[in-house]
Amino acid sequence: MSDAYTGGCACGAVRYEIADEPMFMNECQCRDCQLRSGTGHGSYLSFPSRERAKVSGEAKHWKVVADNGNVKNHAFCAECGSPVYLTFSYMPEVFTIHAGSLDDPGRYRPQAVTYAVRGHAWDPLDPALTKFQKMPTG
Repeated sequence: MSDAYTGGCACGAVRYEIADEPMFMNECQCRDCQLRSGTGHGSYLSFPSRERAKVSGEAKHWKVVADNGNVKNHAFCAECGSPVYLTFSYMPEVFTIHAGSLDDPGRYRPQAVTYAVRGHAWDPLDPALTKFQKMPTG
């Protein structure tokens, strides 16, 4: 196992540490990610155990209903507004962090693009990445 993944918000009020390895790293081009990031996509690392993620500080939460009807719970810093992590009603064990919140963002290695159907020509992503038109299942 490598070193823990650590990071947090811009002001340091919300921090996390995750000893697990990510099970999936992706660029997401869904409209929610575009609006929240202010760009054409969001970049994420998903970990298999929410229970093993150590979070300190108080995050605010904003819930969004996904295309499939499930709820995405977005956590962000109440002080600086930085998005930090997400949890999902349909995968309660998974803990997902924003790649930009990592102390070492160079550890992020995207494996795929989700919601490629909503991508924009002005936001080109690595053409070698596997592209899913929506969210893959299974």
